[in-house]
Amino acid sequence: MASAATAPPTPTNLKRIVAASLIGTTIEWYDFFLYGSAAALVFNKLFFPDSDPLVGTLLSFLTYAVGFAARPLGALVFGHYGDRLGRKKLLVLSLLLMGGATCAIGLLPTHATVGSAAPVLLTTLRLVQGFALGGEWGGAVLLVSEHGDARRRGFWASWPQTGAPAGQLLATGVLSALTALLSDDAFVSWGWRIPFLLSGVLVIVGLWIRLSVDESPVFKQALAHAEARKAARDAEPEKLPLVSVLRHHWRDVLVAMGARMAENISYYVITAFILVYATTSAGVSKQTALNAVLIASAVHFAVIPAWGALSDRVGRRPVYLLGAAGVGLWMFPFFALVDTGSFGSLILAVTVGLVLHGAMYAPQAAFFSEMFATRMRYSGASIGAQFASVAAGAPAPLIATALLADYDSSTPIALYVIAAAVLTLVAVGAARETRHRDLTDVACPAGGEQATARAAEGARTV
Repeated sequence: MASAATAPPTPTNLKRIVAASLIGTTIEWYDFFLYGSAAALVFNKLFFPDSDPLVGTLLSFLTYAVGFAARPLGALVFGHYGDRLGRKKLLVLSLLLMGGATCAIGLLPTHATVGSAAPVLLTTLRLVQGFALGGEWGGAVLLVSEHGDARRRGFWASWPQTGAPAGQLLATGVLSALTALLSDDAFVSWGWRIPFLLSGVLVIVGLWIRLSVDESPVFKQALAHAEARKAARDAEPEKLPLVSVLRHHWRDVLVAMGARMAENISYYVITAFILVYATTSAGVSKQTALNAVLIASAVHFAVIPAWGALSDRVGRRPVYLLGAAGVGLWMFPFFALVDTGSFGSLILAVTVGLVLHGAMYAPQAAFFSEMFATRMRYSGASIGAQFASVAAGAPAPLIATALLADYDSSTPIALYVIAAAVLTLVAVGAARETRHRDLTDVACPAGGEQATARAAEGARTV
């Protein structure tokens, strides 16, 4: 039974909470994806001009990957304080960090002006972006998951996930408009800076919305319980969230990491690497490639809530498994369609890929949230998601570009994504279904002979 502290919010309040999470994740992903698109299109010329074009792209994607390296650190720091101080405070901080770093990139001098200092400054700001995003995702999905109606948690928690395609849509749309309006020389000279500077305006809007919502009632209840227990003379000291996660939820962390492999790798191959492959190997113009990603991202945005709602009906695992299998099976047709050079075929390839990706991404928020106890949920969900990104999304465009350079074929790239899909199928297949779990009750989800003992022990850490 829901207590007063955890009673479902009114529809109006819930929509405001969803909007606060969505606007924030959209801005954060806009900033993050804007860098990825710019890395594929102009950063190789501006910050690595002395390199061969493909080598310059590799170096550009290397700075792109650096942002992922900082995400686990962001997950640890934001997760720790998010489990101690609350979700809302940390979400405001992550938005300020991301927006500030993105605006600063728009003001950076290039290699032609300051030489080798330019890529160093670029890399530093990319680290700040990664650190902020590492803390953003967990807090945003938890704020909705812990507020929402348990029966429709998959649907409501999927809305912050739409921030990724919304950010991609916004970033690609702005870049597409600029490349259409400006000459190549003007875009490379100064036009590329405009989307980065626009981030400052978006951050102001995001802060205004985020500051207007309440802290998660589930977290408030858990915090009150922890403070009451701390006041008791015989109470054990509360363990650090990271220690509790590694002690009670290490299997869940491994499941989350495995689940992220196909989702993360396929996404960056389909949306970031495709800008390189389509323009260099398929003979497609930069504008055409951007427009295809733009259209597909709009479809991606629309299908994510539908996949989330389906996960409320049939479970998180079946929907996730469908997405992983679908992405693996789609890779060879994906590249075959891109190789035709047809705009329609390119749209079909990217759109189907992102629809299948959405079947993994939509239930992911509720799935990961339901794995962990309240006082370690921010840490657990963030660690599982962001540590995987170092091995998955971070090197994906880099590996794909290197494979293309070495083999001059899409076959090794398709096999790379298929291998990730197999790993995700194994991880999610080994997981337990979570959709019926009560976030106020779950402490250490377990099964088998040790379930009762572990749950009783874990209850001390809720």
